[in-house]
Amino acid sequence: MITILIADDQTLLREGLQTILNLETDITVVAVAENGQEALEAVAAHRPAVVLMDIKMPVMDGIESMKKIKKDYPDTIVLMLTTFAEDKFIVNAMAGGANGFLLKDMPSDKIVQTLRDAVRGDLIMPASIAAKLASRLHVFSDQSSDAFDEEVLRRQGLKLTERERKMILLMLEGHTNKQISGAMFMSEGTVRNYISVIYNKIGTSDRQAAIAKLKELLLRDAT
Repeated sequence: MITILIADDQTLLREGLQTILNLETDITVVAVAENGQEALEAVAAHRPAVVLMDIKMPVMDGIESMKKIKKDYPDTIVLMLTTFAEDKFIVNAMAGGANGFLLKDMPSDKIVQTLRDAVRGDLIMPASIAAKLASRLHVFSDQSSDAFDEEVLRRQGLKLTERERKMILLMLEGHTNKQISGAMFMSEGTVRNYISVIYNKIGTSDRQAAIAKLKELLLRDAT
């Protein structure tokens, strides 16, 4: 039996989804929640297999709630419910560990099938969401592709992995750790670990000093 928690601040949508899902013989809704905080508490109490999580909710929004759930209950599948495909929500949700997205206007049979696919381990990404995500990645790629020549740093004795190179490109463009985590689909903790390694290679423990050092190396080689 697939156990479901529905978290949405709209009563009509919660009850509608609950009715649709409870008609299935292999699916049961074990709890509903009106905000992210209630969802977090309901997951602790009921341990559902899948959480359907609205993004915009009062008290605690869906993305923050999802991140806490994935931290405390990493095996829980969390699908973000949305009626829109905004870049910032897509990146933040995926970086936080969401298992995918469900559009609220999906046909009921598609919603049911999508839930079964998620339980089987599929990443749930409707076409409109995937298009937005691809566009976001393309933007980062275009902004960063020619930002510096890696050979310049290698000649200065600084050897980088591909992931470190991408992270340095984003650092040089002024992105924060949170923005980098979203762009590279990592947790902020993982980003911090990579940046610590980069600091060690450069010989500093300060972000601004690291950026200045990188720019100095590039300028030195150019002149």
